[in-house]
Amino acid sequence: MTDELVTLERGEDGVALVRLRNGKVNALSSGVLVALKKIAEDLTESPAGAVVIAGSDRIFAAGAEIAEFGGPDEALRIGRLFLETLGAVAAIPSVVIAAVNGPALGGGCELALACDLRIAADNAKFGQPEILLGIIPGGGGTQRLARLVGPSRAKDLILTGRQVRAEEALAIGLVNEVHPAADVLGRALALAAELAAGPVAAQRLAKQVIDAGLETTLDAGLELEQEAFVAVFSTEDARIGVVSFLESGPGRAIFTGR
Repeated sequence: MTDELVTLERGEDGVALVRLRNGKVNALSSGVLVALKKIAEDLTESPAGAVVIAGSDRIFAAGAEIAEFGGPDEALRIGRLFLETLGAVAAIPSVVIAAVNGPALGGGCELALACDLRIAADNAKFGQPEILLGIIPGGGGTQRLARLVGPSRAKDLILTGRQVRAEEALAIGLVNEVHPAADVLGRALALAAELAAGPVAAQRLAKQVIDAGLETTLDAGLELEQEAFVAVFSTEDARIGVVSFLESGPGRAIFTGR
C-alpha cells in the first residue's frame, strides 16, 4: 500500500505507469494535481519509452475536488493549477496513453484529453458535467474536446453536461479502443511496450509536429513537418529502418530508440 496520491513506476520495457490513488473517486484535488505535475515534469526531463496513466479498477477520475471550489479567487488558483498540470502532461515528449476504467468526468475527462491515446473499458463514462453546477470546464475541456471530436459534438457534451458511454465515445472519436474492463490496463501497457520498442525519436517528433500544427495554419504546419522530416534522418533509428527495409522488407527493423 502507499500513501502517495500519484505514483510512478518505470518498467524494464521502457514503459512508465502513472497511477492516481486518491481514494474511491480519485478526485483531482490540489494535492493530486501538484503531484501529477511533478511526475509529468520528471517524465519530460527523463522520458520513458511510453507512458500509461491509469486510475483504479473502478474509476479513472471523477473530476476536481468540489470542496475546494469557492469564488473567483479560488477559481483562479484551481484553474491555473489544472492548466499547468494538464499542460505538463500534454508536454510529455513520449506517447501518453490513458487507460480508463469507469467514470472519467470533468477534470478526469480533461486529463484523458491531455493524453495522446485513450483506451477505455466497456464500463467507462466520459463527460464534462460542469454546466450542471452552473460553471464551465476549467481544465482544457472546451479546447481539447473541440479539437478532438469537433466543435458541434463538444458543445453537445459541454452545454448539456451529459455523459457518454464507451461505445458512443468510440463512435465520436473520443477514445481509440474499447475493451472489457479487466483487460484495459493490460492492453494499454502492451501498446505502450510496443511503442517503447519502436523508433521513439521519430514518435516524439511526429507527436510534436501534430500538436504544434493544430495551433497554426496548414501551410505553417506543413513547414513544421518538413523540418521534422529532415531532422529525423539524423537519428540512428532512421538509418536502421531504411537499411532493414532495403534488406528484409517492412516491419523487421529492430530500433534502438536513438
